Amino acid sequence: MNSFFKEYFDKTVFFSCLALLGIGLLSIYSATFETRAAVNFHRQVVWGCVGFVGMIVTMFVPLRWLQRSSFVLYFGSLVVLASVLAVGQREYGSQSWFGVAGLGGQPSEFVKITTVLALSAYLSKSSVNLSNVKSIATAFGILFLPVSLIMMQPDLGTSLTFVGMVLPMLYWAGASNFLIIAVIAPGVIALSAIIGTTTFVVALAATGIVLYLLRENKFLTSIVFGLNVVAGIFVQVVYEKLPHYQQNRIATFLDPNNDPLGAGYNVIQAKVAIGSGGLFGKGYLHGTQTQLNFIPKQWTDFIFCVPGEEFGFIGAIVVLGLFALLLMHGIQLGYAIKNKFGSAIAIGITALFAFHMFVNIGMSLGLTPVIGIPLPFLSYGGSSLLSYMIMAGLLMNVYMNRKEY
Repeated sequence: MNSFFKEYFDKTVFFSCLALLGIGLLSIYSATFETRAAVNFHRQVVWGCVGFVGMIVTMFVPLRWLQRSSFVLYFGSLVVLASVLAVGQREYGSQSWFGVAGLGGQPSEFVKITTVLALSAYLSKSSVNLSNVKSIATAFGILFLPVSLIMMQPDLGTSLTFVGMVLPMLYWAGASNFLIIAVIAPGVIALSAIIGTTTFVVALAATGIVLYLLRENKFLTSIVFGLNVVAGIFVQVVYEKLPHYQQNRIATFLDPNNDPLGAGYNVIQAKVAIGSGGLFGKGYLHGTQTQLNFIPKQWTDFIFCVPGEEFGFIGAIVVLGLFALLLMHGIQLGYAIKNKFGSAIAIGITALFAFHMFVNIGMSLGLTPVIGIPLPFLSYGGSSLLSYMIMAGLLMNVYMNRKEY
């Protein structure tokens, strides 16, 4: 037993995830203290216990079985995801939940896991070559199916997490820099076109320079650059034809200060909470923004404000340090493992954690738009916490099998 814990048990993932979960539970308790939402703390404790069991069970599932069963799990999860469009409940403007007897679940959280497994199984095949159009199309097809179903709910934030997960996996599997830039650039160009003409021109020029420096096929480079120009102009034309109130919504989405008492209220209050924490914070259960409920439902998307306000800069650094430890370990694991399937899983799970962390904390700091992405292990939510614990179990599984081919 001692040799197992020393050689095969991933202590870094285990203890960093439990530490983040502990901070999350303390933060949820503080955010719901003496409110009607106090029951959420008890629910999260239960889900944390269930998630812990799920993490340990996942760690011992044979990696070869996961590889053989990945597409069965993937298509099975897509069937469940599609069924939520027919019989699911609408929450926060998105029909993405199943609800039974007061309990709810979000299938898209688990589809993230099955998509990582399916894409890892595909990319680990010896016949796959990401310089081949067929291989690239198949890989993006695996991404397209769940994203299209999630966009029908609609749920933009969850859809973006799939993109943030898949691109690092493709790059890890050998996709060229040109392919990654070609995929990312249209989104950047479209966003810059909404911000303003000057930003659009600068972004377009930067894209052109990068494409030129990559020195790929000149004809293909010209096509990609032309598509970016068309995308930017098209978005500008559509945006200018939108009704004024819709333009205001998009502007507030990009900059919350445009509507400080409406859509931008949470972000502004979150920045106040974190900024007022100082170096050591105001003390546990003594955060004024938290205890006076200035941030509605703070225990979900803006949970980072609690340690930031009540434990100050030190508390925020501890949270960021634990995430940094987890992410660096995941990347190192991707390098170390000899099994291509396991390596791709490690990178996919690490990319998911990284995307969630950067976007969620960026939301609280006013650096990224508010798109409803939870902070792993900290934000309230049963299905999301269970999915994170299973992902941690997958990382531990990969670590345990890191010497196998």
